Amino acid sequence: MSYPEAETILAEFGVEIVPKNVVPKHGQTRAVASVDRIRRRHGAPHARFVIMTLVETANNNTALDETGLWATSDIILAFKKNYPALMENDVDRFLSFFDRVPVGRLQLWCLGLEGITNKRAALVGLIWERACRVFANRQQDLLDDRRMNA
Repeated sequence: MSYPEAETILAEFGVEIVPKNVVPKHGQTRAVASVDRIRRRHGAPHARFVIMTLVETANNNTALDETGLWATSDIILAFKKNYPALMENDVDRFLSFFDRVPVGRLQLWCLGLEGITNKRAALVGLIWERACRVFANRQQDLLDDRRMNA
C-alpha cells in the first residue's frame, strides 16, 4: 500500500523507508502507515512536528516505529493542552526537553510489558512523568521516592 503524503513528510526530514522485513536503523522507519494515520487524525502540520521532534532531538531517530511515533504524537498533544503558551511561544524549550528524553531506552523498558498492557500508553506515561518534573509545579513532594534524583 502506498502513502504518498506520509512518504513526503518522511522525505522532508531525511527518514528512509525500509521494507517490513528489515530492522530499521537510525533515521529509518517501516511505520509509514502510522505516520499516515497520525496525519489523517491530527493533520499534516502535526505529523511533521512529530517526525521533526524525533529526528532532530538527540538520539531519538531510532524511535520511528509505531509506538514511538504515536507516543510522541500523544506527548505533543498533551503539551499543547497543558502548556499551550510554551508550544505557541517557546517550542525550543519543548525540543530541548525532548533532547533529554531517551525515547528508545524507555521503549526498551516497555518491552517487558508486552502482552500485559499497552506499550504506547506506558511510554507516554514515562515521558509525561519526566515532563511533569521539568514543567509542573516545582514544589517538592515529600513523599516522592525520587526526590533526591529529580
